[in-house]
Amino acid sequence: METTVHEIAEGVYRLSTLLPDVAGAGFTMNQFLLDAEEPLLFHCGPRRLFPLVSAAVAKVRPVEDLRWLAFGHVESDECGAMNLWLAAAPHAQVAHGALGCMVSLDDLADRPPRPLADGEVLDIGGHRLRHVPTPHVPHGWEAQLLHDETTGTLLCGDLLTQIGEAPPLVHDADLVSAAFAAEDVFHATGLTAQTAPTIRGLADLAPRTLALMHGPSATGDCAATLRALAEGYAARLDATAATV
Repeated sequence: METTVHEIAEGVYRLSTLLPDVAGAGFTMNQFLLDAEEPLLFHCGPRRLFPLVSAAVAKVRPVEDLRWLAFGHVESDECGAMNLWLAAAPHAQVAHGALGCMVSLDDLADRPPRPLADGEVLDIGGHRLRHVPTPHVPHGWEAQLLHDETTGTLLCGDLLTQIGEAPPLVHDADLVSAAFAAEDVFHATGLTAQTAPTIRGLADLAPRTLALMHGPSATGDCAATLRALAEGYAARLDATAATV
């Protein structure tokens, strides 16, 4: 395996590792490095990928320069290597929603995390990241996303997950069909009455780039993509309710 590095927006780097044996067709594991005065890594990755991903980070900035670590929710592929990063970057701190800090990260992180209020902006010098809580979307009570208002990049976490090897960046691609194909394999989304409204709220941010944890990054009409995803989940919820 190798971890590749591509700049998908100004100062936003996709670090991607293909896991070839997952789900038959393979599965991408992506982290995102925001190069700034206070560099931030979104997704820590699992522990076993730390050597590969840290070497990829070092192609852009020395690992010890990292100031912030963030991720969508508490799950091993998102934060399994969290404490390895904290050890490698002595000034780094985890930034997460206050709920996630209270429920898990105050105990799990080797250094106290920085709790973020709903809608709070973290200015890292060159990128302004707004904390967007998304409880149970796609899963996890403490789920959150970050929207880089400087570049219009939505750090999507597990939203729009797809299976297979993915190019670094696509334009106006059909992400939604691939996402529902993956959903039919993994059944990973917590389907509730708030799933579609939460995703519509993300569309209202009008992002210019979608940075997927599992799949390609994408540009084009990102709001339309998110609204189509929301409508797909709304239809699935209606279909489930009709069978009860």
